[in-house]
Amino acid sequence: MISKILIANRGEIALRVLRACKELGIATVAVHSTADSDAMHVRLADESVCIGPPPSRESYLNIHQIVAACEITGADAVHPGYGFLSENAKFADILDAHDITFIGPTAEHIRLMGDKITAKKTAEALGIPVVPGSEGEVKPENALEVARKIGFPVLIKATAGGGGRGMKVARTEDDLEHAVATARAEAAAAFGNEAVYMEKFLGRPRHIEVQIVGDGEGNAIHLGERDCSLQRRHQKVWEEANSPALNVDQRMKIGQICADAMKKMKYRGAGTIEFLYEDGEFYFIEMNTRLQVEHPITEAITGIDLVHEQIRVASGAGLSVKQEDIVFSGHAIECRINAEDPRTFVPSPGTITHFHAPGGLGVRVDSGAYQGYRIPPYYDSLIGKLIVHGRTRVECMMRLRRVLDEFVIDGIKTTLPLFQELINNQDIANGDYDIHWLEHHLATTSA
Repeated sequence: MISKILIANRGEIALRVLRACKELGIATVAVHSTADSDAMHVRLADESVCIGPPPSRESYLNIHQIVAACEITGADAVHPGYGFLSENAKFADILDAHDITFIGPTAEHIRLMGDKITAKKTAEALGIPVVPGSEGEVKPENALEVARKIGFPVLIKATAGGGGRGMKVARTEDDLEHAVATARAEAAAAFGNEAVYMEKFLGRPRHIEVQIVGDGEGNAIHLGERDCSLQRRHQKVWEEANSPALNVDQRMKIGQICADAMKKMKYRGAGTIEFLYEDGEFYFIEMNTRLQVEHPITEAITGIDLVHEQIRVASGAGLSVKQEDIVFSGHAIECRINAEDPRTFVPSPGTITHFHAPGGLGVRVDSGAYQGYRIPPYYDSLIGKLIVHGRTRVECMMRLRRVLDEFVIDGIKTTLPLFQELINNQDIANGDYDIHWLEHHLATTSA
């Protein structure tokens, strides 16, 4: 069994993992940059190790320093959280070479699903529905031929991409050359890989993702879906479980397809299979081989602790539940609280002068922030997640409205006012939105 876990991350997810470890009686090691020496997870961990200066490449992405911290403290496992090294196959290989357990999938599966072209081919072979698109990389000289076969409009995407970088839409043949060139340039700058591929562009899809967990031995379950359609620049802002757009039959059908695919792969650990959903059809877009930011809403409707499951599987204990044990209960919504201007989304680092988290039945706040904490300017602006659960979506929305009025974060700008606006919008109340809705709404209200 695992006896000591090093948490190779920061912020709210580091604290989230630490709490799970404490509940399981496992010792913890927090690593941190010099900018995070006063972070909450550092204060609460059994041990802490400074691994470098503020830039991520010199600290949280520094594999040598993290492995050294494991050796110094005797940590026999690493939980990577999300972001940073969580989907780095080289990191998983290096830990394995040092007899340190990586709490995540195998390096082989990280590589397989990390390249989007390979991931799409793999998904199709496993019986997962995919978006019509190119069979592989698209280059300037064959882009027009491929686009004509798919049919305009088309979406050009970086094969190694994420977060909307290296992604461009070509609505007509006249748009194509510039879109491909721009996507390739962005991909090269962001990922060091200019390769792009092409897919059919869907007009008003929703973003639906299915949570799965496998034991690496051919057993896998799904924990339902999340609707992550409220996005800005391909970054999720508000997530719901279950999706207001799906019925029970659709939910169980796509969930079982995903679980069956993971059984065939012998996938190990938690993962998320993401789809675009339009006109009753699901289209695979990617798989994230890690814990998602929005995992708490799945925990809320299933009662399953996903980090506990990750640690169980990594230690060889297998899954704690079978598919027939999963009962979906109620509705949950997560709001990502960012240190940003709620209109311009410009980051707002600084010191929190007042902090009051809401409470009550069905309310959870995952945050490492506290009064007097200084948010550093070097990292992602996410400072916390507000998760609300109710017996129905209506009850959940009413609870969220109450909770947003209680939440106080002063001294910096946050996205809390945006959620207070959204909770009173009729489209949101009706569950009538798609992946373009939020940007159109923001453009309209700021005009």
